[in-house]
Amino acid sequence: MTSHALTLIDAATALAWTADPTAVTVLDVRSPAEFETAHLSGSHNVPLDLLGQHATELAASLDRPVVLVCQSGVRATQAAQRLAGEGLTDLHVLEGGLPALAAAGGPIVRGRARWALERQVRLVAGSLVLLGALASLVLPIALVLAIGIGAGLTFSALSNTCAMGAMLSKLPYNRGPAAPTARQVLARLRPAAQAA
Repeated sequence: MTSHALTLIDAATALAWTADPTAVTVLDVRSPAEFETAHLSGSHNVPLDLLGQHATELAASLDRPVVLVCQSGVRATQAAQRLAGEGLTDLHVLEGGLPALAAAGGPIVRGRARWALERQVRLVAGSLVLLGALASLVLPIALVLAIGIGAGLTFSALSNTCAMGAMLSKLPYNRGPAAPTARQVLARLRPAAQAA
């Protein structure tokens, strides 16, 4: 593994690296509910918002290559950019996210089944567009709903953010266990760093 600011890696490479738990630190930046549903054995749950708020402290605790994992790679890339801003130079984003690890036969720990947040966004956005389009047959102003959702999805793609996903993640269904605190994450990372 060479030292660079940010690289994309495939699932096979990630699995080869994680075969030695002292070689890399795997940070899963999905929500606690997503992590509870399924995660790579040995990974640490550091939700993206927590990472953003405590990037300086986290960066100071990471002394080996870091593999960042999410559902698709979007949040992992955002996390890598934030950690790179703190001076970390050996960051790797898993292409294809957790589904790619599962497809490659990775050791996935499974818990309570939930729909992935991205799937929920597609359901809600699609339903709202359909509702707006159908309602516009009776009430033409309802077409504004479909146009608004389309504009929001376009902005989401261009800005690489998702306001609807952020809102849906706050629902009780998506909360799951309590999010780890910065203190808990740092306590878990420090013993791993000291063992290396």
